[in-house]
Amino acid sequence: QVQLVESGGGLVQPGGSLRLSCAASGFTFSTYYVSWYRQAPGKEREFVAGITWSGGRTAYGASVKGRFTISRDNAKNTVYLQMNSLKPEDTAVFYCNVRLGANEYWGQGTQVTVSS
Repeated sequence: QVQLVESGGGLVQPGGSLRLSCAASGFTFSTYYVSWYRQAPGKEREFVAGITWSGGRTAYGASVKGRFTISRDNAKNTVYLQMNSLKPEDTAVFYCNVRLGANEYWGQGTQVTVSS
Protein backbone atom coordinates (compact mmCIF):
# COMPACT_ATOMS: atom_id res chain seq x y z
CA GLN A 1 0.00 0.00 0.00
CA VAL A 2 1.01 3.63 -0.42
CA GLN A 3 3.10 4.93 2.45
CA LEU A 4 4.65 8.33 3.04
CA VAL A 5 6.92 8.70 6.06
CA GLU A 6 8.19 12.13 7.04
CA SER A 7 11.21 12.72 9.24
CA GLY A 8 13.66 15.43 10.18
CA GLY A 9 11.48 17.74 12.21
CA GLY A 10 12.49 19.19 15.54
CA LEU A 11 13.15 22.32 17.56
CA VAL A 12 15.30 25.00 15.96
CA GLN A 13 16.11 28.61 16.80
CA PRO A 14 14.95 31.46 14.57
CA GLY A 15 17.31 31.83 11.65
CA GLY A 16 18.25 28.18 11.77
CA SER A 17 17.86 25.39 9.24
CA LEU A 18 16.29 21.94 9.02
CA ARG A 19 15.99 19.36 6.28
CA LEU A 20 12.86 17.26 6.14
CA SER A 21 12.64 13.94 4.33
CA CYS A 22 9.64 12.07 2.93
CA ALA A 23 10.27 8.40 2.18
CA ALA A 24 7.69 6.89 -0.16
CA SER A 25 6.71 3.32 -0.94
CA GLY A 26 3.90 1.33 -2.52
CA PHE A 27 3.75 3.16 -5.85
CA THR A 28 5.99 4.17 -8.76
CA PHE A 29 7.45 7.17 -6.99
CA SER A 30 9.53 8.41 -9.91
CA THR A 31 6.46 9.19 -12.03
CA TYR A 32 4.49 11.39 -9.63
CA TYR A 33 4.39 14.99 -8.45
CA VAL A 34 5.01 15.23 -4.71
CA SER A 35 4.16 18.12 -2.40
CA TRP A 36 4.85 19.38 1.09
CA TYR A 37 2.08 21.01 3.11
CA ARG A 38 2.03 22.35 6.65
CA GLN A 39 -0.56 23.02 9.30
CA ALA A 40 -0.06 25.36 12.22
CA PRO A 41 -2.27 25.20 15.33
CA GLY A 42 -5.65 26.76 14.65
CA LYS A 43 -4.90 27.29 10.96
CA GLU A 44 -5.79 25.52 7.74
CA ARG A 45 -3.33 23.24 6.01
CA GLU A 46 -1.34 25.22 3.44
CA PHE A 47 0.77 24.35 0.43
CA VAL A 48 4.51 24.73 1.02
CA ALA A 49 6.26 23.29 -2.03
CA GLY A 50 5.86 20.83 -4.89
CA ILE A 51 8.13 19.06 -7.35
CA THR A 52 7.51 17.29 -10.65
CA TRP A 53 8.43 13.67 -11.25
CA SER A 54 11.78 14.56 -12.78
CA GLY A 55 12.58 17.36 -10.39
CA GLY A 56 12.70 19.72 -13.33
CA ARG A 57 9.97 22.03 -12.07
CA THR A 58 9.22 23.22 -8.57
CA ALA A 59 6.62 25.45 -6.97
CA TYR A 60 6.55 27.25 -3.62
CA GLY A 61 4.08 28.97 -1.38
CA ALA A 62 4.56 32.70 -1.12
CA SER A 63 5.54 32.60 2.54
CA VAL A 64 8.48 30.24 1.99
CA LYS A 65 9.76 31.22 -1.44
CA GLY A 66 13.45 32.04 -1.33
CA ARG A 67 13.96 30.26 2.00
CA PHE A 68 12.86 26.68 1.33
CA THR A 69 14.07 24.31 -1.39
CA ILE A 70 12.36 21.10 -2.45
CA SER A 71 14.29 18.31 -4.14
CA ARG A 72 13.98 14.60 -4.78
CA ASP A 73 16.08 11.49 -5.21
CA ASN A 74 14.10 8.99 -7.28
CA ALA A 75 16.70 6.29 -6.66
CA LYS A 76 15.88 6.55 -2.95
CA ASN A 77 12.14 7.21 -3.35
CA THR A 78 12.60 10.29 -1.20
CA VAL A 79 11.64 13.95 -1.37
CA TYR A 80 13.44 16.54 0.71
CA LEU A 81 12.57 19.99 1.99
CA GLN A 82 15.54 22.14 2.92
CA MET A 83 14.35 24.95 5.17
CA ASN A 84 16.62 27.91 5.83
CA SER A 85 16.15 31.21 7.67
CA LEU A 86 13.40 29.67 9.73
CA LYS A 87 10.96 31.96 11.51
CA PRO A 88 8.65 31.36 14.48
CA GLU A 89 5.71 31.52 12.08
CA ASP A 90 7.09 28.45 10.30
CA THR A 91 6.13 26.39 13.36
CA ALA A 92 3.77 23.68 12.13
CA VAL A 93 3.32 20.01 11.38
CA PHE A 94 4.74 19.34 7.93
CA TYR A 95 3.11 16.71 5.72
CA CYS A 96 4.10 14.95 2.53
CA ASN A 97 1.39 14.55 -0.11
CA VAL A 98 0.91 12.65 -3.36
CA ARG A 99 -2.12 12.32 -5.64
CA LEU A 100 -2.47 9.06 -7.49
CA GLY A 101 -5.40 9.49 -9.87
CA ALA A 102 -8.50 10.14 -7.78
CA ASN A 103 -6.78 9.18 -4.54
CA GLU A 104 -4.78 11.45 -2.29
CA TYR A 105 -2.30 10.26 0.30
CA TRP A 106 -0.71 11.94 3.30
CA GLY A 107 2.06 11.02 5.66
CA GLN A 108 1.72 11.18 9.42
CA GLY A 109 3.55 14.50 9.59
CA THR A 110 6.64 15.78 11.35
CA GLN A 111 6.62 18.64 13.85
CA VAL A 112 8.78 21.69 13.23
CA THR A 113 9.06 24.20 16.06
CA VAL A 114 10.95 27.44 15.62
CA SER A 115 11.58 29.10 18.95
CA SER A 116 14.34 30.66 20.99
